[in-house]
Amino acid sequence: MERMDALLYDCDIREPLFDYLEERFGKARMFEEKIIGKSRADVLMVTERRITGLEIKSDADTYERLRRQIRDYDKYCDENYVVIGRSHAKHVEEHIPAYWGVLVVSVNGRDIVIEEMRPPQQNPKMKRELQLAILWRAELQNIIEQNHLPHYRQKSKRFVREKLLEKLEWDQLKLEVCEELFQRDYTLLEEEEE
Repeated sequence: MERMDALLYDCDIREPLFDYLEERFGKARMFEEKIIGKSRADVLMVTERRITGLEIKSDADTYERLRRQIRDYDKYCDENYVVIGRSHAKHVEEHIPAYWGVLVVSVNGRDIVIEEMRPPQQNPKMKRELQLAILWRAELQNIIEQNHLPHYRQKSKRFVREKLLEKLEWDQLKLEVCEELFQRDYTLLEEEEE
């Protein structure tokens, strides 16, 4: 990877992307290949107050599935980026909403460089109930207990999510959702099905 026009693949992009995000945003937790709707999110980045979706389109990728992926990211994330190889820079904006951000990944000598071509804006299509659906049952229970609400142990996860949205202010609930995702421990919990 010596030349500026070197093609970058997904596997070339991920590690430098994570380094860039951690340097830029500080405390952040990355979730890779997370199912959201009918799509698999390349990366969900959780910060103290936000869930950011990042869809990687390397130089070898096409826009074939992007329309569906955008719909799914928009339902779950506060803001979104498309992370592209330089070959997509001229045409990517034709394929994404105006509120999506763009990160361009390129090669400069031996270094992989990431530049923000366009910052993301607040996603107007995010659905609070779907964002809560990212949480496991135990994480929902933690929020219930922290807020001294009835436990609803025999109720569905959907019922519990609806009660949380009904009983708590969104700004406070959002902080707790992000904190639960920060604390998620895959060695102790298994994801539950609806």
